[in-house]
Amino acid sequence: MGATASHLGKDLLSEYQELTFLTKQEILLAHKRFSELLSKEDRAHPNPRVPTEAILTLPELKSNPFRARICRVFSTSESKDGLSFEDFLDLLSAFSDSATLEIKSHYAFRIFDFDEDGTLDESDLEKLVNCLTGETDDTRLSPEEMKQLISNILEESDIDKDGTVNLSEFQHVISRSPDFVSSFKIVL
Repeated sequence: MGATASHLGKDLLSEYQELTFLTKQEILLAHKRFSELLSKEDRAHPNPRVPTEAILTLPELKSNPFRARICRVFSTSESKDGLSFEDFLDLLSAFSDSATLEIKSHYAFRIFDFDEDGTLDESDLEKLVNCLTGETDDTRLSPEEMKQLISNILEESDIDKDGTVNLSEFQHVISRSPDFVSSFKIVL
């Protein structure tokens, strides 16, 4: 990969189109934006990674309360630091208007599963609520309010009553939320 879209070969571009929910134009724009985030040294590398800190400077992610989790979930590096171009495309594909409800809900679940154990437990739900409400004294819920809200979430979502929300239960809840698909997006 190089610093310009011309380094993205026709065959590779076609392959990316087949493997993602992105159009040719979206892939070329993603390549341009990705390349702009690379240092000069990294541009010479055959498979460069953009550090998470650089990805987080993108205006499309800057104000997202889950930006760090998004980068972590889509990173394929062992250290979970930084994104390759393919990671970046996967991220944009999952957040595209064309992605299916199943894909979007799968990635939303992974983003909200802070401890990455395959379930949303009380700790994950508390972190989720804190991300959404902000963690300032003005916006933070009291311990009683948090406990009640988590109890309500589990009451609505935890179908098998095991005290956690699994992917299937999460997808069931999301399927009843008509605005989820349209709000779970990032557009470059």
